[in-house]
Parts: sequence; structure tokens; C-alpha cells
Amino acid sequence: MSLRRRVPLAAFALLFAASGVALGPPAGGSASPADSAEPAPTVDRTGSAAEGRAMTALRGMTLREKVGQLFVTHVYGADATTPDERNVAEYGVATPAEVIQKYHLGGVIYFAWSNPTNDPVQTARLSNGLQHAAVDDRPHIPLLVSTDQETGVIVRMGPPATQFPGNMAVGAGRSVSDARTSAAITGAELKAMGVNQNFGPVADVNVNPLNPVIGVRSFSSDPQTAAEMTAAAVRGYERDARISATPKHFPGHGDTETDSHTGIPEIDHTRAEWEELDAPPFEAAIDAGVDSIMTAHIVVPSLDPAEDPATLSKPIMTGILRQELGYDGVVITDSLGMAGVRDKYGDDEVPLLAIEAGVDQLLRPPEMDLAYNSVLDAVRNGRISERRLDRSVLRILTLKYRKGLFRDPYVNVDKVDDRVGTPKHLRAAERITDRTVTAIKNDAGLLPLSDEPRSVFVTGYGQTATATLGDALADHGATPTVVSTGSQPTDAAIADAVAKTQAHDLTVVLTMKAWDTQVTDPEARQQRLVHELVATGRPVIVVAVYDPYDIAHFTEAPTYLTTYSFNVVSMPSLAKVLYGEISPAGRLPVEIPAADGSGTLYPFGHGLSW
Repeated sequence: MSLRRRVPLAAFALLFAASGVALGPPAGGSASPADSAEPAPTVDRTGSAAEGRAMTALRGMTLREKVGQLFVTHVYGADATTPDERNVAEYGVATPAEVIQKYHLGGVIYFAWSNPTNDPVQTARLSNGLQHAAVDDRPHIPLLVSTDQETGVIVRMGPPATQFPGNMAVGAGRSVSDARTSAAITGAELKAMGVNQNFGPVADVNVNPLNPVIGVRSFSSDPQTAAEMTAAAVRGYERDARISATPKHFPGHGDTETDSHTGIPEIDHTRAEWEELDAPPFEAAIDAGVDSIMTAHIVVPSLDPAEDPATLSKPIMTGILRQELGYDGVVITDSLGMAGVRDKYGDDEVPLLAIEAGVDQLLRPPEMDLAYNSVLDAVRNGRISERRLDRSVLRILTLKYRKGLFRDPYVNVDKVDDRVGTPKHLRAAERITDRTVTAIKNDAGLLPLSDEPRSVFVTGYGQTATATLGDALADHGATPTVVSTGSQPTDAAIADAVAKTQAHDLTVVLTMKAWDTQVTDPEARQQRLVHELVATGRPVIVVAVYDPYDIAHFTEAPTYLTTYSFNVVSMPSLAKVLYGEISPAGRLPVEIPAADGSGTLYPFGHGLSW
């Protein structure tokens, strides 16, 4: 596969000249060698109007205001003006509004631990308040409001927002249309809450079954499937919902056995392997006109022999992403608080290296004052030229203009309930999820279940998952007993589950990353639970509600399915499959290897029907 090279448009310089914005170095200074080697930014893909307005806005900004636009971070609170001591501890000011105004922030990000993300109306009020704080204060620039609503197992906005089964489930369904619809509905609901940028879809190709951090967040281990689904999701977010998508994590986090939150992953793909395996989804996203792309804190020696994390690598961010792939949109880092980017350099140096590499936005530095002042000082002392700074700020402002944020950054709070978690959206999510459940083993011919009354013991991972499944089984006439044992069941919990299995007509046990004996299940207790339940000789159905790879560790289980997600939309679809109300339509979007590495247990595309 050859990477496309797009030539930057020379007209960009003319637009700058017409707007009065200087591309050259500040008076009395000179461009650094690194700066002069960078390609000139390209004209906005949708025309010059938004970029021309952005240039005019840029011309009126102070240095401090420009630097502030590079930063995206969290703020604490349910509204913009109520003090929260957590803001004081991290930022030295009390309210979210004051945080925005202190740093002239370019964006904020919502989390469930910092904001009221399960209350759509309150989230919309918060968004309006934060935009008010940004627009009413200099430099009068609206915010990019973001979150990680990946769908599936990684969401920030829980119910009543519509839930979907996630990327790998959609990959199992093989429907590009479903990928786009999931993104379109998710994006529309985010937009109703004032969120105008989603950090998704995950574009990583999960070729490593031992990947501890991507897994079901990926569409597939097949690059073409992942590329098609990624492009469809981008179109759903950007063309249908009119918010910005952010495929992640460039140049590809799919083949690692280290979590970049806690260490520095190294990917040993050759350049040719990277082009074949990792690049296609990002190329597809760029071809779809994506607004922004998130970096990965991974080391890829074949792409950068210096072995810097990709976030800080100019050969990767500028050489490959900007020049070879021709991407001229906004590039944002993954969180700068993660070990994968902090282990090699200090927190004062990381933001500077990221900018020098070609990044535009800096996400959640661990010490905001340190990071902000580090960038400010670097521009003042000439390490980073103002010309380089202006390139990134221009991209950010252009994105905001294109999304209409300067025209109207606010949302109608009175309309939120009519747009979030609507019956139409919930029906669409149900239909999509029904097409994703994958049946892998039915050796005993236990499925589909008959409608005769039976007592069912539901156990294993997740209080919400087991309870939701129990309710769904009851709707089909079963009498359920529900006992969650978590991801690391105790000896007592396992003994109790064995006793209850012997006392019930049927047991359904849910597993969650039972293969991961490094983090999720270090003592393999989920595996032991399944072994002992199956050993009773009673009918047992095992369901992986996360990665589908668990079956490699209890191959004696005669009945095995996977839902790729444990959320409230996945369990009702599972119940329908178990009872034959619908036939399992999902097909493995990855292969399942044997636990000992001896070969493939179940191939890509495997899936039973009835």
C-alpha cells in the first residue's frame, strides 16, 4: 500500500497576507530551523471563508490567549459558577468559569467523576455556562466541549442517553450503516447537551488478543473492516450530527501488550506492516474529511528510530500524518497525564515536544500551571516561534468557525429531553444490538431455549449486567436468581455459585476479560468460577461480555456466546438470542487464538445461527 501525499496549497500564504496576519517570526526574532522545515498549513477543506474569519480572530489575540487555545482540560462542577474545592486544588481558582478565564482555554472535557454526565439537562446547562464564560471574556472565543463517548464499555454519558454495544459489536454485525447510525445518534445527543467534539471512534486495529487497553474498543482485527467502520462513524458524527469526530490513537494502538496509561508500549511493526495493518482506518478517516485526530503514547521504532512516543515524534506527527497522509486538521494529544508520555520527559518538556512534533491541542496536562507557563515561556524565548503557534491556533479557530460555534455556541436546554434517549433512538439502538450477539459454541444443543418455565441462576461479572440480564430473562418467563461475583470472585462466592447452580435448571455466567491475568483477573478466579460451574454437570451458558477471547481458557464449556459489551442495551439482545426470539447474527470480527499460542481456536468470521 502506498501512502498518498497531498500538496499544501500555496494560496494559504495569500490568505494570511490578505487578513493581515504575519506568517513570519515576531519582530526581532527568527524562525527556528525546526519551524522553517515544517510544511505550510493548507487551506480549509470546505473553503476559505471559515479560515479567513479565523485569521481575523487570530490577529486580535494576545500571546497568552493564543497559548490558552492549545489546552483542553477537565473542570469540576455541575455548573459554571459554583465553587468547587477540587478546582482550587488543581488550578488555584474556585469555579469552572474561572478556570476557563484564567487560562483562556480552547476546550474542556467532561467525565463522570467531574461533571453531571448522567443528567442531560444539567450537562446542557453546564455547557451553556462554560461557553458564556469563554465568550464573555477575552478573547471571546467559544469552547470545544469534548468527551469520550466511544459507546459500548467506554462511555461518559450513561442512561438516559442512548447506549450502543460498542465498536467490536458493530464490527461483528458487519453493517457500515449501523456504524454510521450509532455515531449519528450518539453525536446528535451529545450536541443537544452542548458537547461539540467526541473523542471517537477508536480507529485502532486490534490485532493483538492480549491488548489490555483497546480490545472491544476496536472495530476489528481486519484493517479493511476497521477502515470502513471508522469512515462510517466519522460521517455519522460530522455529516449527520454536525459535531467533530476524533479517531484515535494515531499511528495505531492495536498491537500492544502494555497499557499506555501505566507504561510505554512499543509496537514492533515494520513500516510495511504499519501501512498494511494500522494506517488504513486513519487514511479512511482523513478521506472522509475528519476534523481532528488523537495521538497515541506509543513507541514505533520503524516510524521513528529515536523511539520517542508518537505524541512527541516529529517524524510521525509531521512527517507521516501531516506530510505523507496530507492531514491538515486538528491533532490533539491523548491525556498528557498518562505514563506513556511522561516516563521519558518531564511534565514541563512534554507539551513543548508535542507542539514541536506537530500537535495542535494538549489534553489534560497533569499540572496545568506548569504546562501553560512552559509553552508561554518557550514562545517568549524563541524555542517555539509565534509562527508555529499561529499555525495550531488557526486550525483550532477554523474548526470552531466551521462548526458554527462563533455564530451560536449555546444549546436549547428546553429541547434536551426531546433529543436525548428518545424512543426512536432507543429502538434504533435495540435493532443494531440485536444484530451483534455472536454465538461461538452450542455443542450440547442447549440453545435456543424453549419457552417452558425454568429457574435460571445468573452470576459472574457486573452488578448491572447480571441484574439487567435477569430482568430480560424474566420477561421471557424464567424465574431468575441473580448474584454478581465481580471480576475476581472469592472462594466463598465461587462455592455459593456452585451450590446455586446445582439448585437451578440453568446457569448463565458472565465473564469480563477472564483472559487478562495481569490486570483484570490476576489469580484467574473468573476462569476457576467457570471451570467449577461447568464441572457440576448442570446446564451452563458462558457469555463473554467484554473481549471474546475468554473461551480459550475454559474450552470445556459447551455453550459460549459473546456480546462485546455489558451495558443495558446488550443484555436484552442476549436474552432474545438465548430464547430464539432472534437468531444470533454476529460474526467474529477477530480471531480467537488458543491459550497456549498453538493456533487459532475460532477464526475471523465464525458464528453460529439458529
